[in-house]
Amino acid sequence: MITNDELDLLLADLLDHYGYDFTHYSRASLTRRVNRLWHISKFLSFAALRHRLRSDADYAGQFVEGITVNVTEMFRDPLFYQVLRRDVLPTLAAKPFIRIWHAGCSTGEEVYSMAILLSEVNLAHKSLLYATDLNSEVLSKARKGIFPMAPLKQYAENYRLSGGTQDFSTYYTAHYGYAKFRSELGEKVVFSTHNLVSDGSFNEFDLILCRNVLIYFDKLLQEQVLSLFDQSLAPLSYLALGSKETLKFSSLQPRYRQLNNEKIWRKIG
Repeated sequence: MITNDELDLLLADLLDHYGYDFTHYSRASLTRRVNRLWHISKFLSFAALRHRLRSDADYAGQFVEGITVNVTEMFRDPLFYQVLRRDVLPTLAAKPFIRIWHAGCSTGEEVYSMAILLSEVNLAHKSLLYATDLNSEVLSKARKGIFPMAPLKQYAENYRLSGGTQDFSTYYTAHYGYAKFRSELGEKVVFSTHNLVSDGSFNEFDLILCRNVLIYFDKLLQEQVLSLFDQSLAPLSYLALGSKETLKFSSLQPRYRQLNNEKIWRKIG
């Protein structure tokens, strides 16, 4: 089991050698994930783990992928997508162009969900999605738009509960246990690495989605990232967070109005 002091050393190595700053991530979550990687890799000592991390960039990349959280699904939290479909996207329809940022998009399931939504409300032609993540490996998977078939039944049910009325299977082609989603869904998506800890704003957006990422940050880093989103949001635009995340207790709260008790806030100030 890694000690607090040993974890501090690993985090310092990741920052000094590779530029990844995890120093304000939740300690409990990091400890669990590092212990899991230590067990899987069967290092006999902390010194062996640390030496491999400092001397092997490929292993360091795998290590970073292992301690970052990449859990997602299509149309996750269907009621959330109902609100997007019914209350958010119609208010953006009058704009000549719509920019949407999926921050911490992981393997892209929610990005393709949004592409389907935009297509169904006839806004895809004037929309651009920016899908970013710290982890280049998961972005590579997201670009392909190919997902395992096993959870597709659940995804189809999520889609139906979110207000979808089409046959969900029309959006993909099944082949050897994987579903390849229609290529036009990915044509309006720009996939790029972006580090929420160290990188700045890169455009002005009408909607930012960052779901189930802030829960892995400490309060100081949460406030820093929320400020980044605030700088990146146009007036009367929207910020969407995960089911266990909130703007409450943030310094930004007075300038945002929550929609229908869902984790979506509109910038009003």
